[in-house]
Amino acid sequence: MSTDYPVQAAAEASTLTELKTRLVRCRACPRLVAWREETALAKRPAFADWEYWGRPVPGFGPADATMLITGLAPAAHGANRTGRMFTGDRAGDLLYATLYELGLASQATATGLDDGLELYGVRVTAPVHCAPPANRPTTRERDTCRVWLAREAQLMQTTMRSVVVLGAFGWQAALPAMQDAGWSVSRPRPAFGHGVRTTLAPAGGAGAEVTVFGCYHVSQRNVFTGRLTPAMLRRVLAEAAHNAGLRVERPGPG
Repeated sequence: MSTDYPVQAAAEASTLTELKTRLVRCRACPRLVAWREETALAKRPAFADWEYWGRPVPGFGPADATMLITGLAPAAHGANRTGRMFTGDRAGDLLYATLYELGLASQATATGLDDGLELYGVRVTAPVHCAPPANRPTTRERDTCRVWLAREAQLMQTTMRSVVVLGAFGWQAALPAMQDAGWSVSRPRPAFGHGVRTTLAPAGGAGAEVTVFGCYHVSQRNVFTGRLTPAMLRRVLAEAAHNAGLRVERPGPG
């Protein structure tokens, strides 16, 4: 499969369901395909009885969401195992617990596709949809995969008002994707930082503005070192939810 597949397949998708169907077939990046499939076969001893997903991981959440959260890429033994973004790893434990506190998720835990989790007004995705070795996709892999995020955002343009970007890598991928999807991004591009926000106007003058919020990634390293605290994450998500017109029912302290 050539690197042309994502461009053509994403463009042909007229709904998020169609986008998912095409996305999970993608094999455009040989290194990522080899790694995700090798990991799915080798497994981690704690998950020896799991049948790993081992494919590109699609976005998750309602098609009419007003808020989009995008991270980096699936974890090898997290989303690459479960088939859902930020599910089955420590980063997801914090993210979904915080969304639950805010009243934006039906439960605080995310363990697998059949766990009953629902998101309210929020969709979760990533700029790279395959688990990369050492959690580090190459620039070329990021750019090849960007069309999926751009098309996802484009298909949400009538409802989406907020985008929360977790981490500097995600920020570098998300802003060009938003530009490709039809929003204007200033030059030079706004720099990433925790709590940074930038409002993007529709490039053609018609449609709605979208505000992009920067947040440190919910990685174990950031949480363990205190670079990102639960209160810091909660504050950014609450601000983005308010901007998106979502009611925050359980804001908690901080």
